[in-house]
Amino acid sequence: MSEKVNVKSDALLSIRGLKKYFPIKSGVTRKTIGHVKAVDGLNFDIKAGETFGLVGESGCGKSTTGRTLLRLLEATEGEVIFNGENILNYDKARLRQLRTEMQIIFQDPYSSLNPRMTVGEIVGEALLEHGLVKNKKELEERVVSIIEKCGLSGYHIKRYPHEFSGGQRQRICIARALALNPKFVVCDEAVSALDVSIQSQVINLLKDLQKDMDLTYLFISHDLGVVKYISDNIGVMYLGSMAEMAGKDELFENPMHPYTQALLSAIPTSHPLEKKERIILQGDIPSPANPPSGCRFHTRCPKVMPICSTEIPAFKNVGEGHFCACHLYK
Repeated sequence: MSEKVNVKSDALLSIRGLKKYFPIKSGVTRKTIGHVKAVDGLNFDIKAGETFGLVGESGCGKSTTGRTLLRLLEATEGEVIFNGENILNYDKARLRQLRTEMQIIFQDPYSSLNPRMTVGEIVGEALLEHGLVKNKKELEERVVSIIEKCGLSGYHIKRYPHEFSGGQRQRICIARALALNPKFVVCDEAVSALDVSIQSQVINLLKDLQKDMDLTYLFISHDLGVVKYISDNIGVMYLGSMAEMAGKDELFENPMHPYTQALLSAIPTSHPLEKKERIILQGDIPSPANPPSGCRFHTRCPKVMPICSTEIPAFKNVGEGHFCACHLYK
């Protein structure tokens, strides 16, 4: 579906032709009668030490992408090249070892924590599972060290998740993800469930930890303001495919895809007297089980042309590292 981009030599993670389809079963026979094309042919690279922001409307496939490249969901097709190897070919033993290098921070900091376990047990569970500590004393030292890096206190290891605020619970989730000292972390809407004031604290924490621990992030969010602040490069998804991808400054200053332009026009202004033209998209997002022919955005695009309904636009380089899938730039 998409034109493949060349693998970068400095990329920690390269996604090539990634697809994830969910089967649709009939009610009686349970026969597969179709597929929900949640992710349909993604190609992008993430450099070591950078943050790649992935944005789009709810249901566009952002979270499915993050879970699939971590193999929490099994891919339908494609490659996920991590440290030069396609991890989709890993067996269970190699996949288990991979968990020490790739982790995820989930959206809801409460439902992702076991209410029957203390903070010390939650953060230290993976250390024990992978045999990275020799005794109970070393375990406690490692756990206290990581939760203090995440802005909590050592005595918190004896407490349970319900005793903390939402922001504190998300810090626990971050500590759990970083306990194994991974190289790559998927932040799946990691701040969307938090108050705005707490969001900024957690985002600054993530940036500080990235610098201190040499982390690489895939930051998934629907909030373009947050993504602009934390990301180095940004990809814009629509209905399972990539519409546009560029460096954050280039994307915000020179958005080329009509969908990206519409998303950016919806960002609230910082001053009440500042005026900005709002692009209102007509209609609803089509079903990923039956996506439109040609360009998937053509049913809502204000700049639609006849070719858009029949021919799939190539995802191609339209500038210095600026990729776009649109017939306007054929």
